Amino acid sequence: MEEEKMVISREEEESLLDHSPSPRTRKLKGGLRTMPFIIVNEAFERLASQGLMPNMIIYLTRIYRFETATASSILFIWSALSNGLALFGAFLSDSYLGRFRVIAVGSISSLLGMTLLWLTTMIPQLKPSPCDQVEHNCSAPNGVQIVPLLSSFLLISIGAGCIRPCSIAFGADQFDNKKNPNNDRVIESFFNWYYASTGISTVIAMTVIVYIQDHLGWSVGFGIPAILMVFAAVMFVIGSSLYIKIKPSESLFTGFFQVLVAAFRKREIQCHLGEDCCYHKTQESMLLAPGEEFRCLNKACVILDPDTELTSDGSASNPWSLCSVEQVESLKALLRVVPMWSTGLILLVVMDQTSFITLQARTMDRHMFSNFEIPAGSFSLFLVITVTIWVAFYDRVLAPLLAKYTGNPQGLSPIVRMGIGLIMSFIAMALAAIVESIRLKIAVEEGVQDDPDAVLHMSAMWLVPQTVFIGLAEALNAIGQIQFFYMKFPKSMSSIGIAIYTFGMALASLFGSLLVTIINSATGHGGKASWLASNLNEGHLDYYYWLLAFFNFINFFYFLLCCRSYESNQNRNLLSNQVSEKESEHRSLPSA
Repeated sequence: MEEEKMVISREEEESLLDHSPSPRTRKLKGGLRTMPFIIVNEAFERLASQGLMPNMIIYLTRIYRFETATASSILFIWSALSNGLALFGAFLSDSYLGRFRVIAVGSISSLLGMTLLWLTTMIPQLKPSPCDQVEHNCSAPNGVQIVPLLSSFLLISIGAGCIRPCSIAFGADQFDNKKNPNNDRVIESFFNWYYASTGISTVIAMTVIVYIQDHLGWSVGFGIPAILMVFAAVMFVIGSSLYIKIKPSESLFTGFFQVLVAAFRKREIQCHLGEDCCYHKTQESMLLAPGEEFRCLNKACVILDPDTELTSDGSASNPWSLCSVEQVESLKALLRVVPMWSTGLILLVVMDQTSFITLQARTMDRHMFSNFEIPAGSFSLFLVITVTIWVAFYDRVLAPLLAKYTGNPQGLSPIVRMGIGLIMSFIAMALAAIVESIRLKIAVEEGVQDDPDAVLHMSAMWLVPQTVFIGLAEALNAIGQIQFFYMKFPKSMSSIGIAIYTFGMALASLFGSLLVTIINSATGHGGKASWLASNLNEGHLDYYYWLLAFFNFINFFYFLLCCRSYESNQNRNLLSNQVSEKESEHRSLPSA
């Protein structure tokens, strides 16, 4: 009888500790019935937000009359917020609120932001009055007009930061059933539908939404994304009773901070690896002691007083003072890839240059046919198409061919693809600089330097090659980088690769904003037109592109140094592991 009670109590305890839903709950909730609600929410949010971005540089410079450099900085910061808040949204959902609540909050925030942005087109008092930009008799926007605009950007960023990192994981929760023999196939099917919907949304946003903004005006062009966001929020909330809602648990990022705090608190400890040190590890741990790299962090898992630092079940009484060996090694795994991760930041800055491409396209002949003109904001679509085609071509055609020669089933290693991507980024900026110098020369020849709205007798299709190379750079470097992270991180950290890549996008956007501000201030000194003048015909955007090309050139050699350092560290780790194995075998002999 006592044994039955003990068994029951253990089962009850496990059910309380287990955050996964019961089989009975899975029969009533989750599954295919939830797919429309989740996918529609993500697709409409992306369609709405992506539809705002391409033409936003024109809206800021033409309607709000910001300087080109100022408008670019605002867009860079907006992008940085959206990407940076994605990390906060993931942390909030994993640790406190859960994915459903965070997505719901994000949907409402995006809806409020897009509605407020739409109101700036409808209420005359919220934007500067019309003027003649050729005569330069235009007034700058005042605080009352700027605050609603920037507030709308902030609300949209909060929404994106809450929805995007949680949506795909929340969808996977609805299908993840370990007892189902087809579980992996079902989840893979969901991922395929998810990525297909986001891809289609991006294409529609960069074509249909941008076309509407160009031909029907800002009020209609910004009103449609707001209406789409209403459908996204309503659809997600309607499916609330059908969702499987996983309870939040401790975030991996929290564990990283705990290691840093615990190591700092125990910084005075004099304890060397393998010498009279007692390390805290979980019961299922395969690691007996931390590695020799980043030794200062090893102090975080050193047990000084078992009576006060450990509970009765062997867990740490205060995780901010004592961490496990697994936590320490997870943080080290992240630190090892930081140099390689940093090599992709300049490429991410290059990927953020689509606003300038939009401004260039607006001054060029965009007719593909006599009766059809490509919207200026739609030229970013060539980047998306390039990425899509390259990924399919590489996966189905090129990788199998290369595998025969390299012996690598992936064709090229992630590091090689990252390096080729950096070369493509350099070529893209060099091409951009050459094309812009030709455009400026034609502007001088046609005598329209003083007219920012003049359309030159130069085809905008000249902008396509640089956009294609930017797409190739992204497809090679970004995907290679994420795969590199996935290979080097333990399975428990598989989601960290996307997280730190997103964080890199945020940092790159901040660096891009700072770079634009510095260049505009330095080159516009003394009343001269800066490189990034509002009238592109008076500026020197080509010089700015050459500067980015130079940064990419230097960055490639930095990448080679990181590769060399990484390989030497790998060899050192291999030798140290072999030594430790020999030492462990030698130590085991006396006790045999």
